[in-house]
Amino acid sequence: MTRVRTAALGSLLSLSLVGLAACGSSSSDTEEGGKSLSSVTIEGKQGAEPKVTFDGRLDGSDDETEILVEGDGDTVEEGQTVQANWWIGNGFTEEEAQSTYTEDGATQSVELTEDVLPFLRDAMVGNQVGDRVVVLTSAEKAYGETGNYTIGIGNKDSVLAIVDIMGTKDTVPALDGPQGEEKKPAGWAPTLVEEDGVITGLDFTDAHQPSGELIATTLIKGDGAVVEKGQTITVDYLGQVYDADAPFDESYTKEPAEFPIGVGSVIKGWDERLVGRTVGSRVILEIPPADGYGKTGNEGAGIKGTDTLFFVVDILGAK
Repeated sequence: MTRVRTAALGSLLSLSLVGLAACGSSSSDTEEGGKSLSSVTIEGKQGAEPKVTFDGRLDGSDDETEILVEGDGDTVEEGQTVQANWWIGNGFTEEEAQSTYTEDGATQSVELTEDVLPFLRDAMVGNQVGDRVVVLTSAEKAYGETGNYTIGIGNKDSVLAIVDIMGTKDTVPALDGPQGEEKKPAGWAPTLVEEDGVITGLDFTDAHQPSGELIATTLIKGDGAVVEKGQTITVDYLGQVYDADAPFDESYTKEPAEFPIGVGSVIKGWDERLVGRTVGSRVILEIPPADGYGKTGNEGAGIKGTDTLFFVVDILGAK
């Protein structure tokens, strides 16, 4: 099984480099015939790694394509940069050959130019964001006459590909700042400290003592799309321990941050209180230790296991 990391995608997506890697390998002895795409069982939600069950070897001599899950997003166009994940299996050995899915839900960024392998490009161009596309083809059509022995696919094998189209970078650009209806924050919240319009800290003078509960208040209700579990969100944020004089982390003086939300790649308090909000929102979160870094805290950030964390978060985009 080959796990693909983003840094290695150039050599795995490029037709010319894949061909060079496979040169000199011998062919596999695949029998004629085999089953169609309908014999394969594919389970799991769009965006999550699929569970694939074969019912015998597959015949990839005639291309088959199926939209297993229909999305409702924008149509993908040639040349766009797409956020996607894919699973590729050997239809003869019935084994996984390659998967880009990771535990944190990260996606691969692919510019759909002629350098991308045609079967992956064709699975995305013309389809919609949110689609799960399944393709059955031959190794020769997928990778060229030598197949791709670097991931265990011989030149006479069939290839099963499952592609989840998660978004396009140019579909909805991230905002430069919060955008929407201003709201009066709850009385328990700290006050924002700003310098030249940039948030630099939190003032706890009029804030309440930590409640021990995971709570949030809205300063700006965004007028964008609702953030959904599994999306990658773009945010600006600042975090500060209750009654501390300075933040332990912030992005307002740097570049906005991106990460999957609702899938456990950030602290629990963020997952539970940012999913369901709208793009453009500015919120303040009060996060008790159990929903932050737990009893061990985060020594590198100077956070003890008893510290309550406060964050201001601007949700600038979701894809």
